[in-house]
Amino acid sequence: MEKTRKPGSSQDSHPTTALSQGIGLSPDILDQLQDAVFSTDLHGTITACNLGVSRYGYEPEELIGRNLAELFEDGQPLGEVIIPTVVSQGRFQTQIYGRCKSGQRFLFHLCLTLLRDRDSAPTGMLGISIDVTEESSKPAATRPQVGLSTAPALARRTIEGTEFVIASPVMHKFMGLVDRVAGHTETVLITGETGTGKELVARTIHESSHRRGKALVDINCAALPEHLVESELFGYEKGAFSGADSSKPGLFELADKSTIFLDEIGELQPQIQVKLLRVLDGAPYYRLGGHRKISVNVRVVAATNQDLELAVKEGRFRKDLFHRLSQFQLRVPPLRERPEDVSALARHFLKLKASEKKFSTDALACLQSYTWPGNIRELRNLVAKFAMASDDEQITAEDVTTELQQERRSGVDVAAVLPQSNLENMEEQMIIRALEQTGGHRSQAAERLGISRRTLSRKLREYGIGHSVGESSQSLGTISPEQQKFFRAKVNIAVTLRNTAGKEVQVQAVNLSTGGMGLDGVNDQAGFAGLLDVSFLLPESETVMQAKGRLVWTDVGGRAGLRFVVVEPALFERLQHWSNEKMKNEGWEIPS
Repeated sequence: MEKTRKPGSSQDSHPTTALSQGIGLSPDILDQLQDAVFSTDLHGTITACNLGVSRYGYEPEELIGRNLAELFEDGQPLGEVIIPTVVSQGRFQTQIYGRCKSGQRFLFHLCLTLLRDRDSAPTGMLGISIDVTEESSKPAATRPQVGLSTAPALARRTIEGTEFVIASPVMHKFMGLVDRVAGHTETVLITGETGTGKELVARTIHESSHRRGKALVDINCAALPEHLVESELFGYEKGAFSGADSSKPGLFELADKSTIFLDEIGELQPQIQVKLLRVLDGAPYYRLGGHRKISVNVRVVAATNQDLELAVKEGRFRKDLFHRLSQFQLRVPPLRERPEDVSALARHFLKLKASEKKFSTDALACLQSYTWPGNIRELRNLVAKFAMASDDEQITAEDVTTELQQERRSGVDVAAVLPQSNLENMEEQMIIRALEQTGGHRSQAAERLGISRRTLSRKLREYGIGHSVGESSQSLGTISPEQQKFFRAKVNIAVTLRNTAGKEVQVQAVNLSTGGMGLDGVNDQAGFAGLLDVSFLLPESETVMQAKGRLVWTDVGGRAGLRFVVVEPALFERLQHWSNEKMKNEGWEIPS
């Protein structure tokens, strides 16, 4: 039975109060939830929780100070894998087994999200644990496993009522880039083929940003007549043109202090490109027919399926606008580059349309082998056809093949992409796909295939597969030179600070960039307010970094931000190389 607060008890002393203050909800609302909601520090130690934990036999006060990993059977990967993933990527979801106070075993859906302060510095984690009762009786053999060598778990995000299903390693990595970009204020350019989900990525960026309190404003630049684009974006005054009976604010004004999403940005006319560039540079603008300048604080997220670099070369798109939009550039991988998502999405779409129907294993294999020129949109439409096609509960490989053959009318060579009946051909396709997904890394490909590296090398010789497989795969995102210096990599290293009086103190660095570092443990902030000597060991090297720096911000918790003032060129080059490697490992391409 769930507990209720005793009449007359002090609300301020209740563990839910601290939790509610952190997320802006009243303690009463949180305590009405049947699911357990809790907050932790960055190490997973519980700092507050609601009364939902009472359904597992705990009083909220009993859990304060305990580590989250103690409450789950898979505690080791929780502490070694999941929590570090939340800290580095911002979010993680999985299914995991735990036990209540009496020892009874439950299967939970665990969701952890990173909490940040106003300066975007990580402060802790917010979690919700949902009892998956219908699956709690599954045998241990079917238990979802979380570990360093396993594929990332299926993750789901709900963005404005639409569920974002993520199963493939490449999309888990891509969403890590999305989460990092969301915390910034600079412009983002999302590229990708038609139907890959660029709009959903844009909405995810907005919903994960500090501007999520206001609605996203979106416009498709290709859907408006040419003569209406300027008036829609920037507004107009009464009498500006025939039919303008009253003044109307533009979409940029409506998006003030929020985000505006410009879909199909490549369709903008040259004169609008000029005005947009000025707005992106922070310059005030006039409404159409207006005489009063308007200033707005808007973050722009743009998307296109065009090659804008080619459009720049051909003179169809301004070069300066392209570079201004590309502070961060994200490339949404097409569906053929993430076959694990095909199965997950197909099941998801079918459940929405006809929950009683299922795909056979062979049917899913056929779907995974198709190239999906229309990407997710094409897959969704195809699954909708399967849902309505017949009353059979199972959708077979024959059903899938028959439907895909219809694509020949659109000029698609389906026979070239459907699985071959020859087992050797299927094996060869699986090896090539594994190498493509791991960027040509043989050890990782062998692990994904469940074979030894020696066996993989022998198979590569048998099939004549060269070394270049997977090496030409495109990056997930491009980070501009202006933003590279702000890239912060997570670290945990000791730093020595020495002030002008010769006093030294040992502190801990939690992130590092070419421009500075985030510190923890700076307790004597007043004594280290001037120019400081900074020294630390560059991670994963034997290079001792020495620089001059200043604390540019501090807080009462001992955290501080340090900016490098002087770094010797040779040391700066090593720091920049280290930072570039971190960016590449995360998925960013470094423009030459």
